[in-house]
Amino acid sequence: MIHQSGRRKLNMKRGHRIAVLRNQVLHLIMYGHLVSTKARVKEVQKLAEKATTIARQGNIFNARRRVHALLPYNQDAVKRLFLDIAPRYTERNGGYTRVISLGVRSGDTAPIARLEWV
Repeated sequence: MIHQSGRRKLNMKRGHRIAVLRNQVLHLIMYGHLVSTKARVKEVQKLAEKATTIARQGNIFNARRRVHALLPYNQDAVKRLFLDIAPRYTERNGGYTRVISLGVRSGDTAPIARLEWV
């Protein structure tokens, strides 16, 4: 029996899931908030907090390379993460984002949540 196997599959194949989560993390970095389903927001939160923890090390080559491996699509977002977002959290040991429940979507009653920086 495999207990606590880790990630939510979000009813997508692996490549599609990774692309969707990366794009939503980029949206969070560029606009400061993200509204989506609760399961998707929780997965985006994991990836965003991981990237922010790496970026807290400072604008060094290895940290920038590791974040670029997580978010390869948009250099402006990576630059914003290193220069604007990560310096705010240098004294914080984690928990850079918060999830706010917004109720359910009227079309399919899916639980909706908002992800934003603390």
